Amino acid sequence: MTIDETDAGPGGTAHVSVLEGQVVGGLRPRPGARLVDATLGAGGHAAALLAAAPGSELLGLDRDPDALERARTRLAPFGARVRLRHGSFADLAVHLAAVGWDAVDGILLDLGVSSMQLDDPARGFSFRGAGPLDMRMDPTTGATAADVVNAWDEAALADVVARFGEEPRARAVARAIVRARPIRDTAHLAEVVARVVGQRRPGHHPATRTFQGIRIAVNGELDALERVLAAAVGLLRPGGRLAVLAYHSLEDRLVKDAFRRWSTACTCPPGLPRCVCGGRATVRLVGARPIRPDAAEIARNPRARSARLRLAERLAGDPGETAP
Repeated sequence: MTIDETDAGPGGTAHVSVLEGQVVGGLRPRPGARLVDATLGAGGHAAALLAAAPGSELLGLDRDPDALERARTRLAPFGARVRLRHGSFADLAVHLAAVGWDAVDGILLDLGVSSMQLDDPARGFSFRGAGPLDMRMDPTTGATAADVVNAWDEAALADVVARFGEEPRARAVARAIVRARPIRDTAHLAEVVARVVGQRRPGHHPATRTFQGIRIAVNGELDALERVLAAAVGLLRPGGRLAVLAYHSLEDRLVKDAFRRWSTACTCPPGLPRCVCGGRATVRLVGARPIRPDAAEIARNPRARSARLRLAERLAGDPGETAP
């Protein structure tokens, strides 16, 4: 998935799985493994994982019913090795229980909005043309971008644009949106924002940050990420791995902070003569730095430019619990 629409050409780009080889290599699926692709999309990463591990099984989740149907077709050759469920990764433990799995060997989270969603004007994610103010990853439920843009008060709107979009001119953007109400569609919203923000640099649309902030608010993306991170390590078998692809600093910061907490044994304040917290690391970090796309991949898929892949491996817990 990706969120950087400004990296695409005018016609968009076909869906390409970001860092596919690095994801498969990082999760190192083994024959008979139980795997979760918690952001299934078009099924590219899932297909690569299943192909790399004969006899493995995969649970695929997605909030978007359209994505699930596309993935169902792509993954059909794998037959009964694949289970698909409609829903959010925030409820990962519930989905695992529903298929009778208590623990798994690998979990993939590919965050953000997909190219398929960006390139469909009817979904309302894009500022490149006129589309409905929707932006819901699950179009069957919840408030839309129109509710945020046309009904929220100026202060709340400014907070969303500043906090989730990291837009320096958030207050001015919110004021302009309120004055221009009713905002008709995505093209109208982009026009209003562009007049306030102006062109910062070539190739970067002035409405990028505002659209990101509204989209994150509509979908509760950071809350969902915090929930799945709180559960994910406990759902891994010893030796199992979690792979997270992030595309902007807000989500990557949550992932990095969680990985650091999990990999730290002692949490006592500095200066104590000895550890009194009894803490123990639950994961080891796989690689000291996030994996980034190389120049060749960015040339093939410009939207991959901002991707950062982080990996963590579950450590054995109780003395009798060992990694495979």
